[in-house]
Amino acid sequence: MNNQITPTAFEGAEGLQDWRVIAEGGCIFFRTTSFAESARLVEAIASLPGIDQHPPAIDIRAAGVTIRLISLSADYMGMTDRDAQIANGISALGRQLGLTPDPTGIQGLLIIPGASDITQVMPFWRAVLGYEPRPDSPAEDLVDPLDRGAPFWFETMEEPRADGGGAIHISVWIPRDQAEGRVAAALAAGGHLVRDDYAPAWWTLADAAGNEVDISTTASRD
Repeated sequence: MNNQITPTAFEGAEGLQDWRVIAEGGCIFFRTTSFAESARLVEAIASLPGIDQHPPAIDIRAAGVTIRLISLSADYMGMTDRDAQIANGISALGRQLGLTPDPTGIQGLLIIPGASDITQVMPFWRAVLGYEPRPDSPAEDLVDPLDRGAPFWFETMEEPRADGGGAIHISVWIPRDQAEGRVAAALAAGGHLVRDDYAPAWWTLADAAGNEVDISTTASRD
């Protein structure tokens, strides 16, 4: 069982109403009251059938546990029915332990360096970060081999800066049902809209100094 499915199909699968798909895959966040409670959930997940063949990425804290599932191969990074099957088992365990999923605790971060010729800058970032090319897109993406740090996507700049230099901005990936609220909060906090041509896939905002950030979702990316 390893058939590709869309983000919409994953989120719409039976039992997965508390999961959200962002760039890093299908995610769920459980609020907890202690580190011990968080550890009990992770211990239960470790006992799921087949979990060693497709283990999730888990961030465990005293206030909650974030769990991420995604399938990655040489030609695909995204959701599969295997992810949906394991996600269903994890949700069932959360319910058994009386834990409350909270989709507002889900988000991801992407760093986006820009350059006229990204082949000239990627080796530097690979060396300084200790990252590796992403298997399905090695010409433009670098990832942490230990799956801890934010991924880097290298964007070819169509309009280079006047001095010929590059630029860097970030993308904040959040569930699609939270995007407009996050955009509104950022604007109310002193930001301004740079472009919304591709909304609801992403909005580009900037702070008062001109530093840019994309508020990104999986909307319209199926």
